Amino acid sequence: MNPDKKQLLELAHYKMPFGKFKGSFLSDLPEAYFLWFKRNGWPQGKLGVYMQSVYELKINGLEIILKQLRSN
Repeated sequence: MNPDKKQLLELAHYKMPFGKFKGSFLSDLPEAYFLWFKRNGWPQGKLGVYMQSVYELKINGLEIILKQLRSN
């Protein structure tokens, strides 16, 4: 498996580590949650990068890809 596929699978299974949505898959978080972080600053490190990626997928209607990867 190449690194892009590994990263996409990791993104699909990545869970929010803190806050109201702790333990929820990033792709299951409401778009409003991502908008707040976009306005106020993304978290540092992998979480911030993954949140930005999921946000981009959501605004383009593609978060279903992550949900499908989880169900396989």
